[in-house]
Amino acid sequence: MQRNQMAEKKGTIRDVIYYNDANSYSVLEVADGDDVFVAVGYLPAADRGRTFLFIGDWRKHQTYGEQFSFVEYREEMPKTSDGITGFLSSGVLKGIGKKTAQSIVARFGDETFSIIEHQPERLTEIDGIGHVKAAAISEAFQAHRELAEISLFFQRFGIGADKAMKLYNIYGSDTINVVSENPFKLAEEVAGIGFRKADAIAAKMGMPHDDEYRIACGAMYVLNRSVGEGHTFLPKNVFCERASELLEVAADAVEDVITQMVFTGELHMEMLENRQVVFLTPYFVAEQNVCRNLIALSGSDLKPIKADIGELIRITENQTEKYLAENQREAVVAAVSNGVCVITGGPGTGKTTIINTIMKIFEFSGLRAAIAAPTGRAAKRITETSGYGASTIHRLLEYYYSEDESRPRFGKNNEDPLDFDVVIIDEASMVDILLMNGLLAAIRPGTRLIIVGDSDQLPPVGAGNVLRDIIDSEVIHTVKLTEIFRQARESMIVVNAHRIYKGEYPYCNEKDKDFFLMRRNSEATVLETIKELCSRRLPDYYRDCDSVRDVQILTPRREKLLGSKNLNNELQKILNPPSPERHERQFKEIVFREGDKVMQIRNNYQKEWKRQEDFQSGQGVFNGDVGYIHTIDTDTNIVTVVFEDSKFVQYDYADFDELELAYAVTVHKSQGSEFPIVIMPLVWFPPMLATRNLLYTAVTRARQAVVLVGSEHIMHEMVDNNRIIERYSGLGARLRKFLP
Repeated sequence: MQRNQMAEKKGTIRDVIYYNDANSYSVLEVADGDDVFVAVGYLPAADRGRTFLFIGDWRKHQTYGEQFSFVEYREEMPKTSDGITGFLSSGVLKGIGKKTAQSIVARFGDETFSIIEHQPERLTEIDGIGHVKAAAISEAFQAHRELAEISLFFQRFGIGADKAMKLYNIYGSDTINVVSENPFKLAEEVAGIGFRKADAIAAKMGMPHDDEYRIACGAMYVLNRSVGEGHTFLPKNVFCERASELLEVAADAVEDVITQMVFTGELHMEMLENRQVVFLTPYFVAEQNVCRNLIALSGSDLKPIKADIGELIRITENQTEKYLAENQREAVVAAVSNGVCVITGGPGTGKTTIINTIMKIFEFSGLRAAIAAPTGRAAKRITETSGYGASTIHRLLEYYYSEDESRPRFGKNNEDPLDFDVVIIDEASMVDILLMNGLLAAIRPGTRLIIVGDSDQLPPVGAGNVLRDIIDSEVIHTVKLTEIFRQARESMIVVNAHRIYKGEYPYCNEKDKDFFLMRRNSEATVLETIKELCSRRLPDYYRDCDSVRDVQILTPRREKLLGSKNLNNELQKILNPPSPERHERQFKEIVFREGDKVMQIRNNYQKEWKRQEDFQSGQGVFNGDVGYIHTIDTDTNIVTVVFEDSKFVQYDYADFDELELAYAVTVHKSQGSEFPIVIMPLVWFPPMLATRNLLYTAVTRARQAVVLVGSEHIMHEMVDNNRIIERYSGLGARLRKFLP
């Protein structure tokens, strides 16, 4: 909405209905004479008795009625004795109560503010105010004026009071000067202000278009975006082209600046497989370390096992009554015999049986083994299927949050390594280069590392393509499982997953099977069918089916009618509709309601959790964790979520942007998870999304049934589309240098 379309409302805060200390979000009762209204917005240190001109518009909240939602404000300093007294005693200046405020105003009248700001020593003329208290009052008043000035300054650039307060907390009274000299500090320091917005502000502030610092910030932005796309580096020509286009400067200017950045250590540049490439330094270091540590582990001396491997396999088979196929036996022997071994294969190829056999052999030999996976859901599934306790890789490495460095750290590292003889990593396709770097740094030479995963899954959300690079390098001993076992062959989910992988069309709607295609001709009918499946048909067909907990809709995209955002809104209406018995809270366009299925969408290493069943507590909630809203406290706006590993986590309003509804999620977000029933729409999606391995990944997430809804033609197109978007990753090339 344009500024000239906005309304203005002036008034004095009569009551603070709600105030969030973390981001200054306020719900205020404001009086303008006899006119009383509710104002909502971001207002630092909202206090009773302060008068503001609010700029915004009227909005009707579905629960709380009409409110004035302000996006800008300007404080009106009082001029009358009563007004000045009310301001002083409002709580803005700590240590001044109503009686002291009255005494100050009685003594100094309309010069009160000038005295406090410029001659604070005169406050000692008031009984009960000494020199220390007078100085404290003056400092508090100065801070109040500074924050008001800073907030007003940033409003001109569309930066709200919540972000202005974050900057003020970092830079204090120097905030305006710091940002004026370098507007890109906005993007560096405040989440939600990206490079493009900071660049627009820099232009308004008069920063030259070809300023070297602007080009350097743009270069970092381009590389950070590429990391978000999964790359660990960009070819230099691609990088310079992207930066030149973004910044609208010549490629030569970009090259000059990045050369300087290489000298300062911010970037790394090298020749990799006959092309010049550019890294953000941490990703170059991570690739180097991962390569070096894999080679060192694969060549180190191992603790011996107590008997012949073949004999140990026979003993284990007799105990478990599970007999290995030749391919599985090969995998077990390789895992026991090598310092590093990769075991890869699709669903139904016996990876869990292999892990169980390996664990029993190591137990018999007195070797201590740990099993870990990238996510809590994957770790929980390993525990359930294998009987051996598994943890997340983060927990295995004893992560903690370093406030000094504003990033997570691992307690286990090369100085304090893991005390295990064997480390098994499952669901390794999800492990990115930074996590693998942390893991390998904590593994002592002589420890066996066994990497298990399906290399045909989508690559990890983070940067790198670790599992695929290791396998393709042919440096690390790898066993690929190809045989589908009899019990698995009875599942069309498993059979079709392998058909999709091989480029063959899946079998659908076989009698008494678990793979269904419901043909629908339009997106609207696909949506209605999905809603009907969740609300009625699946619960009727499968006994004890919980539509919220047992059914997961997977979709290739977030936007449009059949993207995860709209599907969540539609499914919430039918699976968890509004009710007087369920509290709810709106955040932007999302309504969170008690009973909703939600997902954590970014790593938060500081977020505290508690588990009631065993009274454990800790920190850390991770991207992709799924839970359910247990309670919403409408007085404090605290939302309590119970995650699938029974962790209770509290979110206040400032944290709501870390949650999304999760009745539907993207296929990428589903990696490492397994659901009883998966539903997926089959409509036109962009070719870069509608790929074979995306369909393969979606299908392999299901345990009990897959239901595809839409066009058979689209399904065939996805199988035919074996397009794999290249990930720029250098690990494979580094490993290949060690080939004889």
